[in-house]
Formats: sequence, C-alpha cells, structure tokens
Amino acid sequence: MKKTLLYIIAFVLTAFGLLTLFLSSSVIFDLFGIRAKEGNYVLFIVWSNFLSSILYLIAAYGFVKDKKWTIKTLGISVIVLMVAFIGLLIHINSGGIYETKTIGAMLFRMIVTIVFAALAFFLISKNNK
Repeated sequence: MKKTLLYIIAFVLTAFGLLTLFLSSSVIFDLFGIRAKEGNYVLFIVWSNFLSSILYLIAAYGFVKDKKWTIKTLGISVIVLMVAFIGLLIHINSGGIYETKTIGAMLFRMIVTIVFAALAFFLISKNNK
C-alpha cells in the first residue's frame, strides 16, 4: 500500500514538475508565444520556478525509489521559492512592475511544495539513504 502511495505521489509531482518546466522554459526561451501572454512577468520568479521544476522531477524519482534525500531536494525547492517570493515582495515595494496573479501563484507553489516535502518526510523510510 505504501509503495502504491509513493508511486501516486511521484506521478502527481512529475506532472506538476513537467507543467512547471514547460511553462517556465516557454517564458524564458519565448516558446509558443507564451511570453507575450504572461504580461509583466518577473524574470527571477520564472527562473526560480524553472529550478524548482527540475527539483520536482528529481524528487519524483526519489519518491519512486523511496530515498531519504527526497526530503532535502524538496526542502531546497521550498527555500528557493521563499527567497524568490521575498525578492518579489522587495521588487513590488520598490515599484517594479508585476502581475498580481504572480503573488497567488507563488503562494500556491510554496504550499504545494511544502505539502510534498511533508509527504516525503512522513512516508519515506527513515532507514534509507
């Protein structure tokens, strides 16, 4: 049962990671006209999402293999997102342009990442390396 749950979590995390990778790389590399649709995006936020997407995919593999380092990988992603969010708040307070949806999206992404990290903490065997 536990192994099935780890596979389901890995599948959801992979889907979330691939979607994030597609959207962030599309903005960074101006693919499919997505950059124009994003409006006033903040580039360091897009890069933090890109980095997190790679960490999500690595963590999904960690869930499948039941590896303890999955917790650290997701923890690093949480830190990256929090630092980027603090940077976003500084950017906003200094008069920088942004989309208001970015604030909600970042809060959502941080919460989702924290939930995945908590799942890794409670579900991955403590005796694995």
